[in-house]
Amino acid sequence: MGISLSHTRYEEIKQIVVDLFVRYEVSCVPVNGFELATKMGVTVMPYSAIPESKRWLLFKKSEDGFCVEKNIGKWFIYYNDQKDYGRINNTIFHEIGHIVLDHSEDSELAEKEVKFFAKYALVPPVLVHKLRLNNPDDIADIFEVSYEAACYAYSYYRKWLQYGTSDYASYEITLLKLFRDVS
Repeated sequence: MGISLSHTRYEEIKQIVVDLFVRYEVSCVPVNGFELATKMGVTVMPYSAIPESKRWLLFKKSEDGFCVEKNIGKWFIYYNDQKDYGRINNTIFHEIGHIVLDHSEDSELAEKEVKFFAKYALVPPVLVHKLRLNNPDDIADIFEVSYEAACYAYSYYRKWLQYGTSDYASYEITLLKLFRDVS
């Protein structure tokens, strides 16, 4: 069945995403991984910037992308620029998740955390609700994510509606204030 995260950990990750958005003044949809990484001081490098003779090493590491800390606190995200924008943006958020959540090793737990981090950062359910989006096509269009990611986001939004409380969590209120001009 695999590892699952506790409710508390999901809530912590949501708070971390919102704190990151506040710190780096992320306040428009779609959120942009390149912009956030730049504000964080992370260098973002496309695979195509690496000499072709060495590019196979990047693909050996990951088909999509990966991050590496070259000096203490100096991070680089390498990404496959042959993918479509939605996939690239997701990859960059995935890697930002590894950096922000301070993952020092690859593990099933770390992957579960960063997949949720990227999903929540790219399409927060409270913003789907604010924008009154009620299908994956609209989510894909507005948030500039792949249709597959939009389907996951829509499913997550439906669960949020069903199981969430009628009161917003404090981080959701913060997110709504931050994205107040989004309509």
